[in-house]
Amino acid sequence: MAPAADMPGYWGTPTSTLDWCEENYVVSYYIAEFWNTVSNLIMILPPIYGAIQTCKDGLEVRYVWSFLGILLDELPMIYSCCVFVYCLYECFKQERAVNYLSITLLLTFSIIVSVLNKCINILSVLCMCRVYPWLRALGFTSLSVFLLGFVLWNIDNIFCDSLRATRQRLPPVVGAVTQLHAWWHILTGLGSYLHILLSLQIRSTYLKHRPKVKFLCGVWPILHIESQKAS
Repeated sequence: MAPAADMPGYWGTPTSTLDWCEENYVVSYYIAEFWNTVSNLIMILPPIYGAIQTCKDGLEVRYVWSFLGILLDELPMIYSCCVFVYCLYECFKQERAVNYLSITLLLTFSIIVSVLNKCINILSVLCMCRVYPWLRALGFTSLSVFLLGFVLWNIDNIFCDSLRATRQRLPPVVGAVTQLHAWWHILTGLGSYLHILLSLQIRSTYLKHRPKVKFLCGVWPILHIESQKAS
């Protein structure tokens, strides 16, 4: 479907089997879905920073892959969920060993039962919040942000025609706020990031580090490890 609001663009008429609710080439002649494109930066820049910081802190490589998994956009719905679960269940090991059985089982699960990935995330966070009650705020925030993004994604799909009609009557800046698929990128990217921070905080606490969530530039949450394991 090519709505009347679409504009001609540098790359021509979209041929993808999926054409999201955002009008094509309205903001930029060179970018078909501008807001959907720029909103993906939250799935690129913070994960790269998180992966680098994890390496500097000397934590296991699985947390690096957790951050980099966000870069895959659609695939984290399946793969990152399993990485999160693996990280959470490996938090209480003394040695840096790779559990190949767990990896095989989770990989198989991700391929066969992708629909259950969000349920696994919710259950794992709830379990860990029972063990560490002071992490409930971070855990519930990660779940709430992720679920809100999922709700907005469904609204964008179901009520697309109404949203497009509404945007025609709104100023461009205000209309940009109604790009719910872009909000889906932002909220799921943030929710995934917060979930990894939760896992990192649990692991570093178990290793007798002193983790603390701080805010970069007063806005973006990062995990700061104040000191190494006590001798």
